[in-house]
Amino acid sequence: MGTGQDRLTVVRKAPRDDAGDEGMRVVPPKDWAGGLPAVAHAMETAYRQMGVGRTALTLLQVNQKRGFDCPGCAWPEGEHRSPAEFCENGAKAVAEEATTRRVGREFFAAHPVGELAVRSDHWLGQQGRLTEPMHKPAGSDHYVPIAWEAAFEIIARELRALGGPDEAVFYTSGRTSNEAAFVYQLLVRRFGTNNLPDCSNMCHESSGSALNQTLGIGKGTVSLEDLHRAELIFVVGQNPGTNHPRMLTALERAKRGGARIIAVNPLPEAGLLRFKNPQKPSGLGRGTALADRFLQIRLNGDMALFQALSLLLLDSADQEFIERHTHGFEDWERHLRALDWERVLEATGLSMAELEATAEDVRAVGSVVVCWAMGLTQHRNSVATIREVVNFLLLRGNVGRSGAGVCPVRGHSNVQGDRTMGIYEKPSQAFLDALGKEFGFSPPGHHGLDTVEAIRAMRDGSAKVFVGMGGNFVRATPDSDVTEAALRRTRLTVQISTKLNRSHAVCGREALILPTLGRTERDPAGYVTVEDSMGLVHASTGRLRPASAELLSEVAIVCRLAGALFGDDPHVPWAGFEHDYGAIRDRVSRVIPGFEDFNARAPGGFALPNAPRDERRFPTATGKANFTVNALEVLRVPPGRLLLQTVRSHDQYNTTIYGLDDRYRGVKAGRRVVFVHPDDLAERDLADGDLVDLISEWPDGERKAEGFRVIAYPTARGCCAAYFPETNVLVPLDSVAETSNTPTSKSVVVRLERAG
Repeated sequence: MGTGQDRLTVVRKAPRDDAGDEGMRVVPPKDWAGGLPAVAHAMETAYRQMGVGRTALTLLQVNQKRGFDCPGCAWPEGEHRSPAEFCENGAKAVAEEATTRRVGREFFAAHPVGELAVRSDHWLGQQGRLTEPMHKPAGSDHYVPIAWEAAFEIIARELRALGGPDEAVFYTSGRTSNEAAFVYQLLVRRFGTNNLPDCSNMCHESSGSALNQTLGIGKGTVSLEDLHRAELIFVVGQNPGTNHPRMLTALERAKRGGARIIAVNPLPEAGLLRFKNPQKPSGLGRGTALADRFLQIRLNGDMALFQALSLLLLDSADQEFIERHTHGFEDWERHLRALDWERVLEATGLSMAELEATAEDVRAVGSVVVCWAMGLTQHRNSVATIREVVNFLLLRGNVGRSGAGVCPVRGHSNVQGDRTMGIYEKPSQAFLDALGKEFGFSPPGHHGLDTVEAIRAMRDGSAKVFVGMGGNFVRATPDSDVTEAALRRTRLTVQISTKLNRSHAVCGREALILPTLGRTERDPAGYVTVEDSMGLVHASTGRLRPASAELLSEVAIVCRLAGALFGDDPHVPWAGFEHDYGAIRDRVSRVIPGFEDFNARAPGGFALPNAPRDERRFPTATGKANFTVNALEVLRVPPGRLLLQTVRSHDQYNTTIYGLDDRYRGVKAGRRVVFVHPDDLAERDLADGDLVDLISEWPDGERKAEGFRVIAYPTARGCCAAYFPETNVLVPLDSVAETSNTPTSKSVVVRLERAG
């Protein structure tokens, strides 16, 4: 793969599932989100998984100041919170973690790994919480119980047997707390590598790359109050109704304060059309219409859109801001004035009238926020596109003042905090120096492997041990069959998890499952902390009795592994960290800027410093905010092909499949569907309801996902959409964004063929 020497044909068939897609029904999509159905579905899932009493005990603690942070999305909470500070998908996330269902040794005795490998993601996730450490010995097809100490000795043995530290990969998912993330990266660097790929590599890495270059900080520059005060909000490449439902409340508040909202998306999304807030009487009626304008853009047309808007707005530039705070404006302006309008219209699929009307929307206001998610970050030119969003905002001074700025909406709770804590394969020298000074050792200075590079290394045999702290690596990554073959080539795979998923069934020669505490559960060492999508750090305290007496916290797992690996370490007090998270926070406060007096401030929460937002100071190489020149490329596909984007259903969060419905898009009891414009179907002599195979095309060969039902849907012409992780098999490992190396899951060239 990737060498061009062998052409590849990959076929991914539907996995087994007791439900299957046989009972699938398709009804008209919704034009609103929320309301009583959201409450009903949340409660039904909660009662089914937890029971009535446990539901009340958990849901009333979600996102409360003395409660626990939702294990779902990273959307922030305001100062004043409702008693039910959670959304439908948040309730589902809590229910899946706090479920009364259990997966123990009897389950693994009855289900060999070979059987688990052909089960669906939904079936695996519904089995319940993992309860004890399990070991798959070399040559066996069954997991068997193992003592914690023996498990740690296996990992330490395999790590010590490597030819060098860089032959190990240490992956992290976003749910990990700040404390666990800090000790995890400390263990990895103490071992001698920066191989710390994480889920950010596959989602917002493009955002961080672009924002660091242009603003000097890889995070957003707005607070929740900025969003409430904005006069105009762009929501680009994002579906808040499914992925960040609590964001709809913030948009509703902004709208009632006079803001206009522009939705930019190939698919019409119910939550951006109308929101029925289930916590208000108005939610029982018509609710609030959110988007004042819907720009149904062609996939990958966003750079052209923002360049066009900037060109139309050049005469209203904020010259004082530009001269005082920015660099590179003249070169950018010169480039912009040469923009080819025919190419803009081709790239966006929009009309000149739509572009001019949108520019007038911007011209009429003072403060603008641009929000985005994976619809912008997973293309080959994603970094350049986000740089162009920054150009658009800098032009009128919409960075570093009230109600304005960049708002990359992170998808997973504490994924931003993990990066802040040092989960990064390319750490800054300043961070490494501070870490080395605090603990008295020399961290490795060379860059490590990101997610795509880690898959290549395992595929090629240069990485031999994989350790995953949370998440579902196999289903979160591209090129599913290549990824699975790569993992199976390793000597040892270790999954630190709360629940069963497909990654447990894709094993190295030897495999371990280490079960850990969830957010909802009491941790004997005290509270942990998380960072939300807008840079606010706060405490999270679980209340439930752990699902099993055998569970260890993530911090305890890391610290005990360190004990087995390093023995009596003169540099790091691992045993002390396991039992006292305050001691970890003390060390964080001396290593990472912004965390001074961490222990004192954590219970009440605090905002991390943000120079562009707080001071209009831009810590870039030029000392100013940078305008950048980005060449416009029009993504053209061969005749008869479509451009595919992978999306979530409403009944999932990331790779976790809660159910088989997508209420807002009208899909019931099924997931193997592809949404295509009716005219594109007619051109291919296909009809609504036909079964097709999806085939992606790449220079190294073709990849096929079989048996998808076509749904005629009002998406942009020339584009189609299907759910991940079922279509991750179609995303080539070597098709990545420039600079960020993020897989291009939103621009996959495919053709549709009638299913055989």
